[in-house]
Amino acid sequence: MSQESSANPTTSAPRRARRKLMVVVDWLKTISFALVLFVLVRSALVEAFKIPSGSMEGTLQVGDFLLVNKLVYGAELPLTHKRLPALRTPARGDVVVFSYPLDVEKNYVKRVVGIAGDTLEMRDGCLMRNGEFVEERYVSHTAPGTDPGGTEFTWQRSFLVRRAGAAERGYHPSRNNWGPSVVPSRHLFVLGDNRDNSQDSRYWGFLPDSLVRGRPLFVYWSYAPASTSARDWVSRVRWQRLLTKIE
Repeated sequence: MSQESSANPTTSAPRRARRKLMVVVDWLKTISFALVLFVLVRSALVEAFKIPSGSMEGTLQVGDFLLVNKLVYGAELPLTHKRLPALRTPARGDVVVFSYPLDVEKNYVKRVVGIAGDTLEMRDGCLMRNGEFVEERYVSHTAPGTDPGGTEFTWQRSFLVRRAGAAERGYHPSRNNWGPSVVPSRHLFVLGDNRDNSQDSRYWGFLPDSLVRGRPLFVYWSYAPASTSARDWVSRVRWQRLLTKIE
């Protein structure tokens, strides 16, 4: 055996170790890049959101998974609390995902029915905006004939539009009868499409536009919350709702 051949076993081992190390480093770089890209996309572009309640029934169902466009209203940059420039502001009729004002760790989805400066009121469950009734074909009523009132609506007294000769002391707002009131600057008024089963602006007030997180694009997955079928992993999927556009 030559001197060169006898040296190979001792020199090839470090080379193999270096090659393995380079492979590991390359994998770490790839994974790190993928994680950074995922965080950026999730924070600034799109995010998944699951419908947890029936407040938007008629448009959205419990068990729908939505893909939300966060860029349209100005996405928040991670760790900075700063926002990218918005492509546009929320408009009347937009379905929006937002942080719940009373607990910002929770996400809600509702429909914008009023923007800053709008005068809103409701008469027997029919919405009026700036003095005219609004046609809302997307609205459903799951408990018709009821109109609960209570202390949760009394916040509206501070925003009631004063009218000549109106008996303000006799104002008793309820779920289906309230207003008129004006939406303040940099705020929105949002309602659920299931008007008889939705905790929305009627109960907790105007929504600061800074809490709006994005606009749902479409349903990318949907399944029934409960099923008695033995093959529920198949039967629970609502195939007909996949890729349904949200309007």
